[in-house]
Amino acid sequence: MTLVWLGVLLVFGGIFQMAFQPIWRSRFSGGKWLRSGRDTLEPERPGSGFGVKSNWPGLVMVALGGAFLLAGAAI
Repeated sequence: MTLVWLGVLLVFGGIFQMAFQPIWRSRFSGGKWLRSGRDTLEPERPGSGFGVKSNWPGLVMVALGGAFLLAGAAI
């Protein structure tokens, strides 16, 4: 039963890490100025989408959690 709970915690932790990675990494908006001199909420550059390079810790946690869930279900 401990393997199952550990697997659940790792899967949820990995998903949480991947979901909040963009928030921890940089600002969402601001920084672009209009010709009239006002600030806009448009981001400086378009989002890069999902990348394995920046989300590998979360993917590793989800994979380990899945392995622990499978091991706990097999026992």
